[in-house]
Amino acid sequence: MLSPNETHPTALKCPQCGADLIPHIDAFIICQYCGSSLVWKGAGQATPESHPTAIRGMRLKQFVYTDTQGTGLEMFRMLAPAGWQFQGGCRWLLDNPGMPAVINIQLGNPQGAEAFEILPNINFTWNNNPMTRMMFPVGSRYFGAEVRPPMKVLDAFHQILLPRYRSSARDLQILNEELQPDLPRLVKSEAAVSGGWAEGAKMRISYSGQSGALEEEIYGVVEVFRAPLASAFGVSEVIFWWLDYLFSFRTAAGRLDATADLFSVMIKSFQLNPHWYAAYKSIIQSLAQAQIQRIHHIGQIGEIYARTGREMREQNLNDWYNRQATYDRLATDRSRAIRDVDAFFDPNREEVVELPAGYGHAWANNLGEYIVTDDANFNPNLESNQHWEPMEQK
Repeated sequence: MLSPNETHPTALKCPQCGADLIPHIDAFIICQYCGSSLVWKGAGQATPESHPTAIRGMRLKQFVYTDTQGTGLEMFRMLAPAGWQFQGGCRWLLDNPGMPAVINIQLGNPQGAEAFEILPNINFTWNNNPMTRMMFPVGSRYFGAEVRPPMKVLDAFHQILLPRYRSSARDLQILNEELQPDLPRLVKSEAAVSGGWAEGAKMRISYSGQSGALEEEIYGVVEVFRAPLASAFGVSEVIFWWLDYLFSFRTAAGRLDATADLFSVMIKSFQLNPHWYAAYKSIIQSLAQAQIQRIHHIGQIGEIYARTGREMREQNLNDWYNRQATYDRLATDRSRAIRDVDAFFDPNREEVVELPAGYGHAWANNLGEYIVTDDANFNPNLESNQHWEPMEQK
């Protein structure tokens, strides 16, 4: 990033906190002191008097994940900072027909502690029939689901989420926890309209990691569904419940709030592929129709997907779109305002994409990367050997 006439790095100042920054090869940086998202300006101008400067902005890339282990379909896509590294994926567990696929992914900054993570969902079941509870005590598995009575979301965080997903964290402390009443609606939970209930929450924790002191904010939802069940002992109630929609943001201690805008962009850009979701629902239905027989070979996922009829998949897909139409009755502009995004036309892909609002200027290249900035004079073509096209706001 240095011009040919520079022999030593030039100390730069963060426009947000004034801390010293050292330019490096990445065109996107997070200030290690305040967590602000920055891009370089002027680093590609090879003149004796030119020096790169840091300006407020983001360089983003469309991240697409394909379910290679199962259906072979694109599962989801989202925006992530260019240069961040991915690990994890989707695992199929066909002995759990109620939730045969779980996802655990992490997108992290290789130059810092910042990371976005999606944690595996957990499904449970419970029955008020004493005989059933004797046969399947707490902690056992019933048709693949863990047997456990439903609990409130914060209790689930304390008793399930932290012990299972953060048990190796050293010096863990809970800094804050609070309910998030709007979260079930934002994730489009169907529990409430199905006779059950849903509750969302977030928890902020601190602990020690390999890179030092860390802070993390974890979000999640408990969904509870109830159904009557006829048996030889009369009608009982079976409860299916999930601890799901689990995701977290992590930074070095003290920088979580400053990085909130970047993480907000990432989670708001997450888009589940409706075709994958329709296939997933079809596989669940097929497993149920087959009496939930245990399947030992993971390669049989493809056979199940092929065996499920096209009509079933199309019906699931139609259900998806009908449900989305019900949820999205608000006008498009109103919806974008709520989600804090602006629409821009990508001339390379020839389609409208949604990028974080509040910047006003956006650029796209043919690699699927985007730069947003509030600097009207910024031109990324001066900063790199890639070709960038300005994007028109729609």
